[in-house]
Amino acid sequence: MRPAARSLFGSLVAGTLLIAGSLSGVASDEPAKPDPNDPSLVARGKVVYDEQCASCHGAKLEGQPDWRHRLPSSRMPAPPHDPTGHTWHHSDKQLFDMTKLGPGALVPGYESDMPGFKDKLSDADIWAVLSYIESTWPPEIRQLQMRMNAGHQ
Repeated sequence: MRPAARSLFGSLVAGTLLIAGSLSGVASDEPAKPDPNDPSLVARGKVVYDEQCASCHGAKLEGQPDWRHRLPSSRMPAPPHDPTGHTWHHSDKQLFDMTKLGPGALVPGYESDMPGFKDKLSDADIWAVLSYIESTWPPEIRQLQMRMNAGHQ
């Protein structure tokens, strides 16, 4: 290849990579993990939580009554997402997967009233909901859950 052609080819490749890099940044405003310190993400998460989650998990994240004991259907009630529950015992990835796919998809044979939300919520909306939930936890619970994340990356 002649030097001029090589230079033109190199410029085309560089331009293509530059455009591809900038296009991949188009969705970079969308969260890829929870951020309980981002007020706009937390606000978005609260709206989605109120619309999609509160009917089972409670308007104040309190879960269903007697959530540790099976229902007559033999399924477990919806647990709380506040500090009294066990949500914070799970990594962000586990919580994301459980929300997106539903518990039954993660634990073969497990029957749950909780559906997966992959067809109802975008990944960004799921991360926003998790941001809202985590924003309500006291600092010591958030620290414990952050350690859980470190072990499940």
